[in-house]
Amino acid sequence: MKNIFLLLISVLLATSCNDLLEAPTKSTMDESVIFSTPALAEGAIAGVIQSFCETNSYRGRYLVFYGINTDCEINHALKTIADDKARLSNYNTNVSNSQMNTDNNAWAKFYEGIERANLAIRGLRTYGNVESNPELAQILGEMLTLRAVVYNDLLKAWGDVPARFEPINTETIYLPRTDRDVIYKQLLADLKEAATLVAWPNETSVTKSTERINKAFVKGLRARLALSAGGYSQRSDGTVRRSSDPDLSPDKMYAIVKQECLDVINSGTCRLQGFEEAFKTYCGETLQAGLESLWEIPFSEGRGRVIFDLGVKHTTTDTYTGQNKGGTNGVNPVIYFDYDKDDVRRDVTCVPYEWTDGKQVPVAGRFYFGKYRYEWLPRRVTSTNDDGLNWLYMRYADVILMAAEAINELEGPAAAAPYLKMIRDRAFPSAPTKVTAFMQQATASKDAFFNAIVDERALEFTGEMLRKNDLIRWNLLSVKLKEAKNKLQRLDNRQGEYADIPAKIYYKNEGEKVIIYGLNHGDTDEEGDALGYETSKNWTYSSSNDATTFWDALFVREPDSQQFWPVWQIFLDTSNGALNNDGYNTP
Repeated sequence: MKNIFLLLISVLLATSCNDLLEAPTKSTMDESVIFSTPALAEGAIAGVIQSFCETNSYRGRYLVFYGINTDCEINHALKTIADDKARLSNYNTNVSNSQMNTDNNAWAKFYEGIERANLAIRGLRTYGNVESNPELAQILGEMLTLRAVVYNDLLKAWGDVPARFEPINTETIYLPRTDRDVIYKQLLADLKEAATLVAWPNETSVTKSTERINKAFVKGLRARLALSAGGYSQRSDGTVRRSSDPDLSPDKMYAIVKQECLDVINSGTCRLQGFEEAFKTYCGETLQAGLESLWEIPFSEGRGRVIFDLGVKHTTTDTYTGQNKGGTNGVNPVIYFDYDKDDVRRDVTCVPYEWTDGKQVPVAGRFYFGKYRYEWLPRRVTSTNDDGLNWLYMRYADVILMAAEAINELEGPAAAAPYLKMIRDRAFPSAPTKVTAFMQQATASKDAFFNAIVDERALEFTGEMLRKNDLIRWNLLSVKLKEAKNKLQRLDNRQGEYADIPAKIYYKNEGEKVIIYGLNHGDTDEEGDALGYETSKNWTYSSSNDATTFWDALFVREPDSQQFWPVWQIFLDTSNGALNNDGYNTP
């Protein structure tokens, strides 16, 4: 595969340069061979994925910085509010951010991936004979989908961005931002086509792996894009509003979401696993299609920083890892206390300890994302700066909850209830009466069901970096962040709904595992003292000498004033005046 990939890239780059110079057709002859031969054309997929895996692309920048801070997720260094890493999270970044203002950062690598996809799409459409060759049709569908993945993440992070759906030529080297509505409509059309080209999970040998695009993921991604297209977001005039394009009206977008999600659900090609089982399967790297994971960004063992940045922290090397990493980001503490103690998702998602010298050690006031764990890998990590775990881009649970949301909007809570209940049943396998009581409240009205969806998506997807975009499209970003700020302050002071949380946690080790008391509503310091555990510590996350309190650091400016990152200065300077940040309130 690697040799094919190198051949392909050299030919594609030559083709692109020759197009610019209006050269003769030698490279076109090469292109005709590549894109009419499945074994060669498949290398185009590796070309796009390679753009994902660069250090300053998804691997070390986008995955660690996009989606933080929310009411579920935080940057653990958020109190250093003027640091450029914190500024990417606290809604106060600027165009010269040192983490992003480089010529090889995520913006550049995303457009590199788009250009490679555009070249492959052109080649496949021209030479692939996809109408009669299912192998080449699959590859074309994958390229359309990978391009949509990149645009999805560009739109989430930057709002309006330049639209490039054809290879670069002399007239399109410099492009301004394009209204995102234009891009959304193109992506929705592309994914509709892609769904006719690719196979369902396990339908072919190609779609047996979660590293390859399948029809369930294509339809799920189209639903996700439709929700964003029909939702709220900050526009180039600074206002937060829905699109005025009638083609992207909420009712039309919800209809797309409903149809695509029901297609996946009714196909019978995917299934929910137990919640912990789903993440152990994912971290176990089985790559089996048809289970919870619909698609993953593939990283080799020597690339990828998922646990490195988002996982449970190991302060020292041990049996599970040769790198002492993890925990750059973690769980906003308030979400832990929003879980019912019988919700099995809580202790999978929120981990109140880190590993030191091969043992779990509680950390005062801090939770890590338990969905990403060195100890669940089938191998010991030996790299010093990468863990090799794929990025879990979409789960089947997301399709089910998107269906519930759309059907509630179109038909009401009674029709939508079975889909929400699927997720709730899994969360409470030993407490079915709690599911019944919850569903009675959730189905009381359309608004009650919507609010239940807002909360359920937080409980289900904390740590998966979906929350920020969800809050934006619901027009709840500022509302929920302000709620979280007030809740954090009450939690630290044990006031209001947190008055029944003890001041300390009490713990002991049994082998490598730690037993903790004091993190449930109703626990008391008196009972904790009486347990006779080895030790205790105050559970807090702010101190009197903090320059900025934890809750004040969650956001520095009004979140809705900077829902998106600015285009970085290096790209403004090299855009020949085509790009600007007008209307985006960049400091």
